[in-house]
Amino acid sequence: MGKLISNELARACTELSHELRCQLGLLINRRGLIEQVIVGNGHELVLNDLSRLRLGNRLLRGVRLIHTHLHNEPLSQDDVTDLALLRLDLIAAIGVSANGLPVDVQVAHLLPPNPQGRVCDVMPVTPFYDFDLDCQKFVEALEAELARGKASHEVKVGHESALLISASKQSRADQEERLDELAELVRSDGITVLGTVVQRTPEIHPKYLLGSGKLKDVVIMALHKSADLLIFDQDLAPAQVRAIADLTEMKVIDRTQLILDIFARRAHSREGKVQVELAQLRYLLPRLSGKSTALSRLGGGIGGRGPGETKLETDRRRVRDRIGHLERELAHLTRHRDQRRARRVRHMVPIISIVGYTNAGKSTLLNALTDSTVPAQDRPFETLDTSSRRLRFPHEQEVIITDTVGFIRDLPQALVGAFRTTLEELRDADILLHLVDASAKDPSAQIKAVEDILAQLDLDHIPHLLVFNKCDRLPGHEADVLCRRYGAIGISALQPSSLTPLVDRLAQTMRARLTPLHLAPQMAPSLAALGASRERRP
Repeated sequence: MGKLISNELARACTELSHELRCQLGLLINRRGLIEQVIVGNGHELVLNDLSRLRLGNRLLRGVRLIHTHLHNEPLSQDDVTDLALLRLDLIAAIGVSANGLPVDVQVAHLLPPNPQGRVCDVMPVTPFYDFDLDCQKFVEALEAELARGKASHEVKVGHESALLISASKQSRADQEERLDELAELVRSDGITVLGTVVQRTPEIHPKYLLGSGKLKDVVIMALHKSADLLIFDQDLAPAQVRAIADLTEMKVIDRTQLILDIFARRAHSREGKVQVELAQLRYLLPRLSGKSTALSRLGGGIGGRGPGETKLETDRRRVRDRIGHLERELAHLTRHRDQRRARRVRHMVPIISIVGYTNAGKSTLLNALTDSTVPAQDRPFETLDTSSRRLRFPHEQEVIITDTVGFIRDLPQALVGAFRTTLEELRDADILLHLVDASAKDPSAQIKAVEDILAQLDLDHIPHLLVFNKCDRLPGHEADVLCRRYGAIGISALQPSSLTPLVDRLAQTMRARLTPLHLAPQMAPSLAALGASRERRP
């Protein structure tokens, strides 16, 4: 059990390999039992499906691969790649002599994380009968070292860790900015980022997104760092997910899945939960149907008339049924929302809607203007459910201020469709207060992303007021230059004294817009005394 392989078994393999003129491989478990026998060709082996030998929570797979090399050549790069990708205990190549006897042996094994960044160690070539290694003790010591290396990562208990990947034709600056945003999304979802991989390419690989060689390197890096997830910044087609999954047992998710997961965690109202589940199921359906097409091939003819639906087809039908149920429930919730909107219209109450990029500070501003306590944190997509509050101006004039879900560049279509009913509340707004994070690396890109989504929803015709928030994070002159450049107002939602210019502008704009409709004939031109006349109402 402790030896790499018995002399008798090794000789039998080399003699048979010599006779067949092809490589032979044995997958041997830690009890010394043979799990698989693999017959290759003259220069390589193709390993069979190892799904039965899953890693689970183990750091190594629990099997070693011993195979023959017809010309006594050393371990190849493909051998070492298989060792790393499959997390084998060991891999060994036994050379075959001209008369079919074992000649030399070479062994490679994984390494724990190290300053040099080496993944594997390839031992020197040794005459077979001189090679002496107690496999059992060696593998136990190696796994203990790997466990200590994994424990050195600062990953909170119960949290997953991930490697972030981007393959794009964009400029490096744009690509790195998107990766920074992805990292912020990942951390807000409670996942630890262990590293990033950036590849700029003239053409996106249709099968793997990255090239196959680069993808193998990425998977090996992720396994070496003990990452739980591969998270791609680009959206993956169902076929790409399947192709990447064929190379690794790690979980593979894309940007849309990540955002959907964040939404699922943050939705609190029934309507928000329905919309998120609907988006998740619509995203899942094509990926579910493509997971294993062989399962849905029901043969015809004699002996081929099937037993009914396969599990895959049953799952697909259940998903479609659930989508139909959620669509009906969402339509019912939408009717109630329309009734509330109709009541507001009948009472002729003006509406100001706060829109903007995610984490721009919309909920914080709503709280500052109305003395509310809407949940607000410095992380993306903290707010998913619409919040509305009344603000009473002088002379008893009232407006409703609403805060909705934040936008993000390349907002997944599944989410745009699911949240369309929520976002359509913006159609009733008299003014859109477009809030921008002044401290963002590229505020112009965020402004454009929001304007594109508003245009997509046919909301770009509504008057809007551009406001830069978090100006306290910039030197005074920089904030002033930024506001002059965009014709915007600069504020800090955390500093009530900075809100006076904004409230004055809102009062003037609302008065100019509503006076022709005789809705606000006595509205005061200035609302500097904001704190004395604000009223919070649910």
